[in-house]
Amino acid sequence: MRIKTLASGAALLALLTACTAPAERPNGSQPSENVTASEQTESQRLNTWFQEKFEQSLSRSPMLKTYLGIKDADYGKWDDPSPAFAQKEHAIMLANYAQRHAKFDYDKLDQDAQLSWRLADYNHDREVASWPFHDYGYIFNQMFGAHASIPAFLINQHQIKTPGHADAYIARLNGIKDYLGGQTTNAKMRFEKGIYPPKFVYARVLDASQKLIKGAPFDDGPDSAILADFKGKVDKLNLAEDKKADLIARAKAAMLASMAPAYAAMITEMQRQQGLADDQDGAWKLPDGAAYYKDRLAAMTTTDMTAEQIHNLGLSEVERIHNEMRTIMKAVGFKGDLPAFFVFMREDPQFYYPDTDEGRAAYLAKAVKIIDTMRGRLDEIFISKPKADIIVKAVEPFREATAGKAFYQRPSLDGSRPGTYYANLYRMESMPTYQMEALAYHEGIPGHHMQGSIAQEIENIPMFRKLGGYTAYSEGWGLYSEYVPKEMGFYADPYSDFGRLSMELWRAARLVVDTGLHDKRWTRQQAIDYLVENTPNSLSDATNAIERYIVMPGQATAYKIGMLEILRLREHAKAELGDKFDLREYHDVVLANGAVPLSVLADLVEEWIAKKKEG
Repeated sequence: MRIKTLASGAALLALLTACTAPAERPNGSQPSENVTASEQTESQRLNTWFQEKFEQSLSRSPMLKTYLGIKDADYGKWDDPSPAFAQKEHAIMLANYAQRHAKFDYDKLDQDAQLSWRLADYNHDREVASWPFHDYGYIFNQMFGAHASIPAFLINQHQIKTPGHADAYIARLNGIKDYLGGQTTNAKMRFEKGIYPPKFVYARVLDASQKLIKGAPFDDGPDSAILADFKGKVDKLNLAEDKKADLIARAKAAMLASMAPAYAAMITEMQRQQGLADDQDGAWKLPDGAAYYKDRLAAMTTTDMTAEQIHNLGLSEVERIHNEMRTIMKAVGFKGDLPAFFVFMREDPQFYYPDTDEGRAAYLAKAVKIIDTMRGRLDEIFISKPKADIIVKAVEPFREATAGKAFYQRPSLDGSRPGTYYANLYRMESMPTYQMEALAYHEGIPGHHMQGSIAQEIENIPMFRKLGGYTAYSEGWGLYSEYVPKEMGFYADPYSDFGRLSMELWRAARLVVDTGLHDKRWTRQQAIDYLVENTPNSLSDATNAIERYIVMPGQATAYKIGMLEILRLREHAKAELGDKFDLREYHDVVLANGAVPLSVLADLVEEWIAKKKEG
């Protein structure tokens, strides 16, 4: 799963839709400086316009600047969390759409610029369709929210290379009171509208939040996560000890004056809501919940599939994968039925590293080896390959209890930060060795790292195509990337191939349980039971997954739908081209334009087929 730490998907797309990189930012689609405005083609004019709009958007998002590696006067600020700001951004997007259609002639654009236009139109239409539900997301939940994103942002994004950067870090600590306070106000407003998560979510949020204000400087314990991070970064500066001590003292003061009261107020509000919340799990409980879920499915899958169609597709895919698993079960000589085989795979200690520091280190080392091995084979099936490096890290202790099984963070555009595959080693029982290959391929190479890095490295396209995303495309590619190594001879161990199938089964089952929860009104327990009965994953896996799907309606349906479409288009191209089909070229078609909705991907494949036929 790719991680989005800045904002919700809709908000991020709204921010990035009018975009290209600023001058000091890498790889913007600016025309050559010696080309005058009158000499520019229509495509160059449009890309210049995209750049101007991006710079305007960027000026309103200090956090996005930090994600892009930009350290300017806004380096010590947070984004504006107010509903008024969200309304303003929405209005700007609508105005930009109208201006673009008035100023430019689509028919005069080259092919790349026409694709940028179509994608910008798609993003606009999606924003308009989703706007009635823009405040339906749960502000605080166990998967994301400012309470968790603040430490993640400071620790993983805010670099300290100079004393000024340390001052900016302290400024952000002082700004937590307003930033987290604004999000707490938003949560209050949504609760009054009937938009709040089920009761079980609050305990997770409260536990995570309370842990963040434990330790120094909040009490006499060891340094808290943020203070430890700040000290570690400042310690690497070439400063006199008294200067370092002064910075640390100021950081402590900011944490006590701003962070502590902000988290205390947020915790108080969460406790109040916890006492009033109910146990209803699905989106159907929200005001106009059926329409909201329909919109979420459209946004996540980039299709018009109904909940019923998705549910039935999931049931059929679960049955197909079960049959493939039975074949492996027989191949390894297991005596018993498939449910018994699931129990064996779930409980046999041979499939797990020890739940120790040494076991975790061994897991990470093996994950690195898997990625390195695949990296050496990429030329066999790929033309374009990422320049950015990738590292493997364990999820940090402050968020490992509630984070997902694994996720990926893109590299920075300026190359100062590599891509990162995060493995959640909180419970080693949830990370079986037979799933290691599939997980590494999905999150790393040839999965998210390859797709996301190639998109960022494409030259002469607007920035929203470099940074934007469509869940069905990106997660569909991730799941497809688990399958392709099978065709290359990987998964030689039948248990590892079972692991690949178990990962695919997990995504197929998501189609069933997500629609079950949000359309068919299943309870949380019904959905958990379905996963436990139909997959080899542990009860804790199933519980964490269902709790994720509850607070992120529709998101989990994108993976399998995207993978199936990428495979369908591949088989269609093979049938049309015969001996002219080239898998390396097909992968280039899928990756070379950045993320696109599935309908646009189908158009791009059809265009490629037509060109190949023409010779």
